[in-house]
Amino acid sequence: MFQRYLPSASSLLEVAGGTGQHAVYFAEAFPHLIWQSSDIPAALPSLEPRITQSDLLNLPEPIALDVDAGWPAQEKFDAIFSANSLHIMAAESVANFFPGAAACLSSGGTLLVYGPFKYNGEFTTESNAHFDLWLKDRNPVSGIRDFEWVNELASAEGLTFVEDNPMPANNQLLVWKKS
Repeated sequence: MFQRYLPSASSLLEVAGGTGQHAVYFAEAFPHLIWQSSDIPAALPSLEPRITQSDLLNLPEPIALDVDAGWPAQEKFDAIFSANSLHIMAAESVANFFPGAAACLSSGGTLLVYGPFKYNGEFTTESNAHFDLWLKDRNPVSGIRDFEWVNELASAEGLTFVEDNPMPANNQLLVWKKS
């Protein structure tokens, strides 16, 4: 599915790289694409080992990026990808995610966000409703976000909604383009 969104992209910023599994997988699948993974400073020790061990030329050392503390705005990327992050972040951080992403995207760039979402305030499945309760029990500021709110944030930053793709495990892949 990613092939459809990244055919001419040469650089991608991954926000919230986690353990690096997505970075390694996609860097191998798209050798023409420089995949720059990032995470908050405290999470870099979990991200760095897998990326270093991969020894992929198109997968540089991860960088520190906290959506609340500044983005590498001087650098532009053809695409930005974030998986399983918006429901972990506080709502304020989600609101900060979109201006930062828009500032880092090249004109015509693509924003790809993977994770669970609600629609019109309703969960897509009962398991997502339970997952939301579990998230909020762990951290009251986290939780599954409303698609409409997220899309409104993206739109306010000049990002045009392109597509909503159902994915495994009750997740979605949301796609926006920068005008």
